[in-house]
Amino acid sequence: MKETEKKGNATSRRNFVKQSAVAAAAFTIVPRFVLGKGFRAPSDTLYIASVGIGGKGNSDIKAFVASGKAKSAFLCDVDQDYASKVFNMYPDAKRYIDWREMFDKEHKNFDAVHIATPDHTHAVVGSAAMQLGKHTWIQKPMAHDVYEARMLANMGKKYKVQTQMGNQGSSSDGVRQMSEWYDAGIIGDVTDVYCFTDRPVWPQGDHQANTPNGLKWPKETATPPSTLNWDLWQGTAPGKAYPIGQDQPGGIKVLPFNWRGWWDYGTGVLGDMGAHILHGPMTVLGLQYVSSVQTSVGGGGSLETGPSNSYTILHFPKSPKTNGPVKVHWMDGGILPPRPEELDPSELWGTRPMYSDGGMLFVGTKGKMVAGCYAARARLLPVSRMDEVNVPEKYARVKGGTEGHYAQWVEACLAGYGNMETSSPFEKAALLTEAMLMCNLAIRGANVPKAADPAAPAAADNFGRSRLVYPARYVNLNYDAANMKVTNVPEVNQFVKREYRAPWKLSGI
Repeated sequence: MKETEKKGNATSRRNFVKQSAVAAAAFTIVPRFVLGKGFRAPSDTLYIASVGIGGKGNSDIKAFVASGKAKSAFLCDVDQDYASKVFNMYPDAKRYIDWREMFDKEHKNFDAVHIATPDHTHAVVGSAAMQLGKHTWIQKPMAHDVYEARMLANMGKKYKVQTQMGNQGSSSDGVRQMSEWYDAGIIGDVTDVYCFTDRPVWPQGDHQANTPNGLKWPKETATPPSTLNWDLWQGTAPGKAYPIGQDQPGGIKVLPFNWRGWWDYGTGVLGDMGAHILHGPMTVLGLQYVSSVQTSVGGGGSLETGPSNSYTILHFPKSPKTNGPVKVHWMDGGILPPRPEELDPSELWGTRPMYSDGGMLFVGTKGKMVAGCYAARARLLPVSRMDEVNVPEKYARVKGGTEGHYAQWVEACLAGYGNMETSSPFEKAALLTEAMLMCNLAIRGANVPKAADPAAPAAADNFGRSRLVYPARYVNLNYDAANMKVTNVPEVNQFVKREYRAPWKLSGI
């Protein structure tokens, strides 16, 4: 063979190997979805589009990326100033203000959607993501209204995507340990569970109120910052003019955190802490839908804002894991259940560090068990029982526990729908979310007056002064879960499903 031919063949072979290597390298960075549902890309990298990144979204993204198998590919936020620190952390990620534009232009370039917007926009973004066939993570609460939770519940199955609500405690060792104790009969049958938190820590009701009589939306308006798309931020909520700030009398600060206290946007204390604390009893006892709810509220709650504290009792029918009905007592604003007599006399009850942000107490016929927020530091009471009880492990632990909640979803997305379970898929998360929102329905309903009857004389007190009647106060609200409605006080059913501001709507239901 001639030398030139040998050289030419060698060059061709080298070029072929080089070109093949380049092609392979290019292939490894192709997003997984290009291969179709259920297939894994050679890179094993999940490409995520995040909506709402300035607050909780920031820590979520860090945790996804820390798994080593996820890339923050697209970042979207209506508040460019608040989100700027996150934009700078991921300079390669493409930036958007309107998630609808991002979905429209980039849906072929990401595998999954992570949502950490205010509560009132969770469902519209999440439903649109799942309709596109994208694995979906929604921060707690999964939805703002009962109807939304029901609609989202089965969309993961419908569109064959992996879902997870951002309630990290559902991946904790504590909830699994308590489930094992309960299943083994260590504390007997449970009829009552007490859940409590020190929240709110934001303005709500008469807590840090902007007027002497409670929190009010200012009548005076201001110009939104140029870096904020105020109309897009309001999303599904009724349109309002941007309010004056705290630097003026009667002003408020809604962004970036205090929206939680306003019913139009947030879901109050339940939305903030309910998923972390109510998850314990819902899971351990296998609770399903609420049958009735009653509440007592205090501290300036109104049709605009939640109260500064509340005590609400959720009634659940017998479940496959209980011998009868169960009452779950929800307490917030610093209200605590009675101190368990099994505690050491010097031990602090219901406060830090043992009960950081809140906790739960199970009262059984043979004993008690208690844990903090996320079901952390679960233990039997009296603590001496911990040395006597040895129950075999029944429920597999999540690698990393509470913090492993994020990597678990990433792994599940890479595995593909149907190949791996998450701790809080939307089918389960919807039940928990609905229980939280039924608490809110009662709390909000306490300020709904009875509709006036034109044919009846106005109600009056003993001095002849007209007064409003509030039919949801001091009664049990009976809930028909199958039809999503309260049967004995119809005035509160307006909170089951709200009307969206045009043009917003749920997708793919």
